[in-house]
Amino acid sequence: MEIAVLVSSRTTCLRRQVGAVIVKDKRLLSTGYNGAPVGLKHCAELGCLREKLGVKSGEKHELCRAIHAEQNAIIQAATFGVPLQGASIYITHFPCVLCSKMIINAGIKRIVYSQGYPDQMSQDILKEARLKTELLKP
Repeated sequence: MEIAVLVSSRTTCLRRQVGAVIVKDKRLLSTGYNGAPVGLKHCAELGCLREKLGVKSGEKHELCRAIHAEQNAIIQAATFGVPLQGASIYITHFPCVLCSKMIINAGIKRIVYSQGYPDQMSQDILKEARLKTELLKP
């Protein structure tokens, strides 16, 4: 989890610093943090649309310019051909519903997180998928 926290320090999001690390057999496979897609301007440069519109956490994810940490970690693994089946993901925050669906389809079997996130649908689908989730207090 300490590595996920360190990775989160690279974020360009103005609202929340999130880091993710994917691990299997005690080996680090991939990392990710939340930020704008490669080559695009960051929220630090443009401002936060969600903040301007007063969007609450856990709602209207499509109004965010950033890619979430979990998404970036999964994309990084795919880019380099690293299979994630059976891996664990350590995330500084509980995943949103969009990330949860990607985690399920990537074959990740365990989620370890240190902070909550207000997304009931995410909790529901992870429970239905029988993914193990663990809160790890800092």
